[in-house]
Amino acid sequence: MSVVAALATLPGLRPAWAADGPVFDALLSDPARGERPVPVKLRLPMGDGPWPWVIHSHGLGGSRDGAAAWGRAWAGAGVAVVHVQHPGSDRDTLREGMRALRAAASAEQLLARVGDVAFVLGEIARRARSGGLWTRLRADAVGVSGHSFGAHTVQAVAGQRFAGAEAVASDPRPRAFVAFSPSPGARTDTRDDARRAFGSVTRPFFALSGSLDTNPLADRGPQHDDGRYRTLVYDGLPAGDKAMLWLEGADHASFGGGTGMTAPVMRRRDAAVLAAEPAHQTLIAGMTALWWRWRLSGDASAEAALRALAHGQAPGGLGPVLAPDRFMLG
Repeated sequence: MSVVAALATLPGLRPAWAADGPVFDALLSDPARGERPVPVKLRLPMGDGPWPWVIHSHGLGGSRDGAAAWGRAWAGAGVAVVHVQHPGSDRDTLREGMRALRAAASAEQLLARVGDVAFVLGEIARRARSGGLWTRLRADAVGVSGHSFGAHTVQAVAGQRFAGAEAVASDPRPRAFVAFSPSPGARTDTRDDARRAFGSVTRPFFALSGSLDTNPLADRGPQHDDGRYRTLVYDGLPAGDKAMLWLEGADHASFGGGTGMTAPVMRRRDAAVLAAEPAHQTLIAGMTALWWRWRLSGDASAEAALRALAHGQAPGGLGPVLAPDRFMLG
C-alpha cells in the first residue's frame, strides 16, 4: 500500500474528495477599517463540535472559494475551516489584469490581509459570545494557513521580521501555522538572512513546496527557474517545532488546493505535473490534516504518524516517503 493510501486509512481522517460537512458563506464587515468587507466561507465537520479551526488565506487573485481540497480534508479530519477573501488582492483584482495584480503584491495589501486575519479572529469570538453557529469553533484552538501571498500572510501573523524590523504584525492567538509555497522575501538570500527573518517564529510552523514551485510573477532569475529558494523559510525557523514537505515535480498550483488561478497568473503546466497532481493533493491534504490534529487537538496518533513519515515510514510500516520527495520535522 502506498503512503497516499495509508494516510486515507487513519482513524477519523477522510480523503480530500470525501463529502462535505455543512458549508456557509458570510460577509463580515470591519467597522475599525471603514466597514471593510471581508467575505468568508465556513466549512464545518460533521457533528456538533466544538471544533478546532483554521483561517485560510488565498493567494494573489484568489477567493474564499479556493483551497477546497484542503478545506474538505481538514473538515473531514475534525477541523473547521474559515476561508477568508481579501479585497484588494482577490479575484476582482485578477479581473483587472496583470498590472493590477502585480501592484497588489505590496506591503500595503499584506498589512490589509493581516488585518483581515486579526479581525476575523476577534469577530468570531465576539459572535460566539452571543451563541449560535460560531460557538462550534473552539476559542483555544485556532491555526492559520495560506498559499502564495496567503503564505506571506501566514508568515507575518506568525512573527516574521521584515528588513530587520520587529515582527509588528505578529498575532499571539493562533497556535500553529501551515504555509503553502512560502517565500523568504526579496532581501532574504542566505540562511543567515533567513534566521534573522524567521528566528522569532517559535510556534509550530509547517512549510510545503516543490521543485517546480516557482514565483508566478518572476520573469527571470532563481525564483523563475525552481522552487528551492522557498526552503530558506524552513531553514530560518528555529529547531523544535517546524516541518517541511518537499515534492519533486510539484508546481505552484499543486499547493493551491484548487485556487482557480489561471493565465495570466500561472504558467503553462507540464503534463507530468498534472498527472501527479491527484497523488500530490491527497498527500498534501492528508499530512496537513494530521498536522492540525496534532497541533490543535493534541492528537497523539497524528503526531506518531507524522514522526513515522519523517523517518521514512508510512503509518503502520506500509512504506517510505520515496526519494526525492522528503518530509522533515526539525
